[in-house]
Amino acid sequence: MDIPRPAANRNRRRLLIAGGAVAFITIATVGLASLKPAAPTVERGSAWIDTVRRGPLVINVRGPGTLVPEQIRYVTAVTAGRVERRMVQPGQQVTPETVLLILSNPDVQLEALESERQLSQVQSEAVNQRVGLVTQRLNQEAVVATVEAQEREARRNATAAESLAAKEMISAFEAATARDKAAELAARLKVEQQRLALYGSVIDSQLTMQRAQVSRLQAVNQFQRDRVRSMEVKAGASGVVQELPLEIGQWAQSGATLARVVEPGRLKAVLRIPETQAKDVTVGLRAQIDTRNGVVPGRVVRIDPASVGGTVTVDVALEGALPRGARPDLSVDGMIEIDRIDNALFVSRPAYGEAGGNVGLFRLTPDGSHAERVPVSLGRSSVNEVEIKGGLVEGDRVIISDMSRHEGAERVKLD
Repeated sequence: MDIPRPAANRNRRRLLIAGGAVAFITIATVGLASLKPAAPTVERGSAWIDTVRRGPLVINVRGPGTLVPEQIRYVTAVTAGRVERRMVQPGQQVTPETVLLILSNPDVQLEALESERQLSQVQSEAVNQRVGLVTQRLNQEAVVATVEAQEREARRNATAAESLAAKEMISAFEAATARDKAAELAARLKVEQQRLALYGSVIDSQLTMQRAQVSRLQAVNQFQRDRVRSMEVKAGASGVVQELPLEIGQWAQSGATLARVVEPGRLKAVLRIPETQAKDVTVGLRAQIDTRNGVVPGRVVRIDPASVGGTVTVDVALEGALPRGARPDLSVDGMIEIDRIDNALFVSRPAYGEAGGNVGLFRLTPDGSHAERVPVSLGRSSVNEVEIKGGLVEGDRVIISDMSRHEGAERVKLD
């Protein structure tokens, strides 16, 4: 027959099993919590790895730019006019006497003719005035000569009258009359001589004023002639016509640019350097200009005092022969050498971190399977390299590509 078992023994087994399960879970949880998290994996092919080197470090700044002519001559309109003919085309070689454009303006022609008429009129008036003034002076000289003769005769008569009066051959009244006549003619002669001298000075002044008037009108006439001649627009310099913007029939205002002539063999590079890097650029620094078809050495000759759009304009004079294809407005890339450190510890510039600051870089372990984050102190930076002040030694290999997605990791695995 069946014997019933006690219910207490069955409950004890269940409690022991439940307690063992709870203890196992607790021990497993504590063990897992004490384990370090697995290092994230980085594909070795996607990581940019560079080796820390020691040697000379050239501090450079780089900026894009263009080639521009050192000498540019802008040909402007002296007077307004309509384009009648285009004598050359852009790209042609020209000399200072080469005619570029022929303009027309009837008003300029009329003003030139009017100035010719006024000049002829004034010149004719000057001739007539000179003849009249010279005639007046000659007439006055004749008057002076007549009065001189009369005065001499009167003096002789007065002397004779005094002699006769002394011999009582004439009366004293007649002798006195002769003396008065001589005194009158002497005073009149003095007046006429003064009038002749006044004529001379006045005539010279009037003739000088007339000559000045003629000279002014001659200058005006010459100016009008130059305006007429300016209708034939000349290059004014030897070079190549770069721009000729006006077409036949267009109207050009006075002062408008009609053409631009450049000397193609004398070019300079105009670079746009970021304003944060331009503080160390000075006149005289060496530079390298990459024209995409060759590299040309040069030197900094001018630095713009103002910053435009976050960049500073720097002019570089080219010192070497220009490669083929170098022409105005060609896009170039310039590199200016600011300083040189003979014995520096450096590495290629990382994707993050600023010069003079601190950055965390992943340094490869000796076996190259992992990389550990180390604090690195950066010094001066160049275009492609940056100086290492501390945290790395020569021969260390570091990851310099962007590792921002592993910002919280202290160790990564290279796969």
